[in-house]
Amino acid sequence: MTVIDFEAFIGRLATASGEVILPFFRTSLSIDNKSTVHEFDPVTEADRAAEAVMRRLIKANFPQHGIVGEEFGSEHEDAEYVWVLDPIDGTKSFIAGFPIWGTLIALMHRGTPVFGMMHQPFIGERFSGDSGSAFYSGSAGKRRLAVRRCASLQDATMFTTSPLLMNAADRASFGRVEQAVRLTRYGGDCYSYCMLAAGHLDLVIETELKPYDIAALVPIITGAGGIVTTWEGSPATGGGRIVAAGDKRVHEAALKLLNP
Repeated sequence: MTVIDFEAFIGRLATASGEVILPFFRTSLSIDNKSTVHEFDPVTEADRAAEAVMRRLIKANFPQHGIVGEEFGSEHEDAEYVWVLDPIDGTKSFIAGFPIWGTLIALMHRGTPVFGMMHQPFIGERFSGDSGSAFYSGSAGKRRLAVRRCASLQDATMFTTSPLLMNAADRASFGRVEQAVRLTRYGGDCYSYCMLAAGHLDLVIETELKPYDIAALVPIITGAGGIVTTWEGSPATGGGRIVAAGDKRVHEAALKLLNP
């Protein structure tokens, strides 16, 4: 089967998860803390319900496929095709009522992400890609995504969710890049990567990402002409410390500062 065979089904997953999530948004919902240390890692009924409905659809339509999800773990992770799900990437924004969160859906084939989607049901936007091309669809219709050219870090706009999520050593490395770029903004989670693919910013640097945080975004960024790797320049699919850039010159310059 090809990626095109799965594209409509991924749209069904996005629609179903959005229908489950939206009734919870900007309401008084219960919030649990998943962290076992002195941190706040929130999860809500919306996260669990959205992942549950996507898992049911996948199992009903593709019972031979594996699933990796943030809330309910892994099943058949060694299958030829594996779905990687993050029902709400940006839960902290979600519980604060800000619409900079999204549902991440990735389809992996033998360990490589071959299709990814970020769905924001409140705004009604979808960003999708298959590494060869990437598209936006929303109220203004559908259009192809393309990163923008940026010659140097001095001309770059950079995003990270928060440097406070980094350990001290990584924060110092990030600080070297922050001093070099034209503008740094915090927040965004998955939206930052989609705005990079859409050509509105140039660089995203993160740490401590899990596979479900990044797998869906890789084919969107690369499909739009960008590059995304670990800080060491390795494939980003497994998560960890991530650098995404629209222009390879900015990517190379960032890596040099992150790895002096």
